Amino acid sequence: MTLRRPDAGRTGPVAAPVRVVRAVRVMAHFATGLATQRFLFPRADASRRRELTRSWCRRLLELMNIEARVHGDFDPAGGNVMIVANHVSWLDIFVINAQHPARFVAKSELARWPLIGRLIRGSGTLFIERARRRDTRRVNGDATHALRAGDAIAVFPEGTTTDGREVLRFHGSLLQPIVDAEGRLIPVAIRYHDGDGSLSFAPEYAGDTSFATSFWRVCGERRLAVDLIASPAVPAAARDRRELARGAEDAIRTALARRDAATAPGTRAGRAT
Repeated sequence: MTLRRPDAGRTGPVAAPVRVVRAVRVMAHFATGLATQRFLFPRADASRRRELTRSWCRRLLELMNIEARVHGDFDPAGGNVMIVANHVSWLDIFVINAQHPARFVAKSELARWPLIGRLIRGSGTLFIERARRRDTRRVNGDATHALRAGDAIAVFPEGTTTDGREVLRFHGSLLQPIVDAEGRLIPVAIRYHDGDGSLSFAPEYAGDTSFATSFWRVCGERRLAVDLIASPAVPAAARDRRELARGAEDAIRTALARRDAATAPGTRAGRAT
C-alpha cells in the first residue's frame, strides 16, 4: 500500500510561512488526539480504539506531508504479534501505528514529554525504567499478558535511536514476551527518504538532537517518504530470544541494503505493495 501526495516529485525546503502553518496544524492535531483518548477511548472497544489510532496517525502523516510506503506482508492480524524495528525517529511510533496500531515498549522518559508523552501513554504504551534492571521483568510480564490477550506489541531492540545510516546490535531482553506467548515476530525495517529518494536526516532524533529540532526540521521538508519493509513473520515458540534478536537484526539489515540498492542513482525503484 502506498499513500501518495500530490507534490510527490518536488524537493527542497518549504517557505517559512508554510512551515509555521504546518507546525501549528500538527500541534492542533496533537490536541485532537488527546481529546479522542479522553472522550472516545473510554466508550470504545479494543477494535474501535485501534481504528481511531490508525486514522489519527494517518492524518498526522498527511499533515506533515509524509508518504508511507509498505513493502512485504506487514499484516499482524489476529493478535499475539510482536513488531520489531530499527529506531530512527520519534515519528517511528506514529508511522507504525498508521499501518497497524500496537502497544509500544518505550523508555519512561517519553511519558514526561509534553503532548506526545500524554498521547503515547493514552495508547497503552508500556514504559520501562532502563536504569532499573529488574524493571525489564515487570514490563515483559505485562507485554506477555497483552500478547496473550490479542494485542500487538512493538519494540525497538537497539535501545536507542540512530541517524538512519546504520543498524545497531539488537538486544534480546525485550523479545522474551513473544517467546512466552508463543506468538509471531515480524521484523520491520524503517527508512526515511526525501523527495528525490535520498536518505533523509530530517526526522532523525539521535545524539544531541532535541525533539523540537527534529520536529521543526520535519515541518520544513517539502516532502518526506518513509519505507516500512516487513520481512516474513517468524514463529517464536520455544525459540531463544537472543537467536530471535540476531535473526531480526539480520533481516532488517538485509531489507535496508536491498532497498538502498534498488533506489540508488541509475536504478529503478521497485513498486511498493
